[in-house]
Amino acid sequence: MRILLVEDDPLLGDGIRAGLRQAGFQVDWVRDGSAAETELRTRSYAAAVLDLGLPRKDGIEVLSSVRRAGVSVPVLVLTARDTISDRVRGLDIGADDYVVKPVDLQELAARLRALVRRAHGQSQEALQVQNITLEPAARCVYRHEESITLSAREFDLLQILMLNAGRVLSREQLEQAVYGWGQEVESNAVEVHIHRLRTKLGSELIRTVRGVGYVLMREGSAT
Repeated sequence: MRILLVEDDPLLGDGIRAGLRQAGFQVDWVRDGSAAETELRTRSYAAAVLDLGLPRKDGIEVLSSVRRAGVSVPVLVLTARDTISDRVRGLDIGADDYVVKPVDLQELAARLRALVRRAHGQSQEALQVQNITLEPAARCVYRHEESITLSAREFDLLQILMLNAGRVLSREQLEQAVYGWGQEVESNAVEVHIHRLRTKLGSELIRTVRGVGYVLMREGSAT
């Protein structure tokens, strides 16, 4: 899953980015409020980690602005501001979670996974569609309870498709979801990963909608 990290402290930001990458996230990192607002308005992210004390534009202003613009990406505020009034204000203007620094990176990753699940109407940690089960924290996939080995990119692609089961996603949407900044994307990369997922998980699980994109079927004949 692709996450936007907004943090102006270079040491803290580098540590958070490394920890979230280790947990399986693709992380784009910006260091000021204006850049954060631009990213949130123009790119697709599964969630965002937002500091409040930012140069150029305060995090509260960023959050308020993107919410007024209709940007619904889940936002976890991560800040040193720990008063009750700060928390209430952040939550009232649209934060989905509010965490005071310092934070354990495993907890941060778990909170982000929970935000993404809730944003897609998922109440359980494990995702299950047809005979496929995906465990985001452990990064494991099972078919009929048999463990299936996927590459990191195949796992990420399957996860975004399962979170959006029944919804057609374009190739561009899938690329944005699983590739971060500076990562080279070959023209047929998504098609290759989809082919490999079909080979490992069943040819009828993911269907092509010609001229539009791909959809993971809620019900079907995957065997």
